[in-house]
Amino acid sequence: MRSKLLLLVSLIILAFGVNAQNLNEEEKAFSFGASYTGDFLSNFSGGIKKGTAYLGLAGINLSLNTESARMWKGGTFHLNISNTHGQSPSEVLIGDIQVASNIEAGKHTFLEELWYKQVINNFEFTIGLQDLNLELATVECGDFYLNSSFGILPIISLNLHAPIFPLTAPGITTKWNINDKMSWLNAIYDGSPTDFDDNPYNLKWQFKEGDGLLMVSEFQSRIEINGLPGIYKFGIFVHDHFIERNFFDDFPDSLNTNTAGTYLNYEQKLWQHNDRCFNAFIHTGYSPSEISLNKLYLGMGINAKGFLSKRKDDIIGISGAYAKLREDLGHESVIELTWKKQITDWLYIQPDLQYIFHPSGRKNSLKNALVGIFRFEFEI
Repeated sequence: MRSKLLLLVSLIILAFGVNAQNLNEEEKAFSFGASYTGDFLSNFSGGIKKGTAYLGLAGINLSLNTESARMWKGGTFHLNISNTHGQSPSEVLIGDIQVASNIEAGKHTFLEELWYKQVINNFEFTIGLQDLNLELATVECGDFYLNSSFGILPIISLNLHAPIFPLTAPGITTKWNINDKMSWLNAIYDGSPTDFDDNPYNLKWQFKEGDGLLMVSEFQSRIEINGLPGIYKFGIFVHDHFIERNFFDDFPDSLNTNTAGTYLNYEQKLWQHNDRCFNAFIHTGYSPSEISLNKLYLGMGINAKGFLSKRKDDIIGISGAYAKLREDLGHESVIELTWKKQITDWLYIQPDLQYIFHPSGRKNSLKNALVGIFRFEFEI
């Protein structure tokens, strides 16, 4: 039934889009995008074993702006379908838990997003299949790096079944734009997205007893220092769910448990002259819950734009992350150096080098790993 409903909604969106194409092109009622990202990865030393791997991510997305389509004001429909393929180098070569490539997700074709957003004055309401990291707990400067740690904080990705790439979940998000500088976001999601074994295309959204809820609240504030923009985000999350004994031997079956935590993200433009600039970020999180795998996290980095190419369209950056694990595991940390160069309007390349300390912590005795990635992406 849900599959048929999903197909119907998708066809409606497509129909709206075809109709919207007849409108003035400048109104952009209907938008279509497609992209492909590929990673050639090599583990040069340490980890589980030396070796090479290839992994890829293909995606298409469709959006409809209801106001531009002359339907009603402030509405947006969005559909995103993805395919992940290739090998899983963090699993078979490196052994790290923060995941060296942020597109590693196994072999799946799935619905990643299907949501509707309505804007009413200073309020935004989004309902449907969502990625938490689309707006919450994000660091724009950190998204430039390839290690997953700099995208979504491990205190979320390692401690609970969060609705993040690749497996998202239904939820409701609200955003109050208090003024030009401050916003307050609140979201509630299904606490346990149905995994790919039982939900191969992410079309079976089951709300079972014991799933619980994931609730996130985040305050954002935009600032200026010496005329240069910055933003900080402070958030808290609570995950109410059941723990199964087959995952945690220390807990009885069906024990209702809360995992909670807090995080702070801050990014700031440090210097700018024409098309050249420096940006820096720091994000940190703490999750004291007894069952949390990652108790404390700290990540930071600095990016330089426009210094290594004549067109000033390149970015080079260096970053570091420290993830404190449970007492018996120690920590896993990473240093990443990366450079992104725009080749054409639709193609970029990004060579990347990572040094990973204590993959998955000290307990498994894996040696520090040196990992290289060559990424390319094209989009239309």
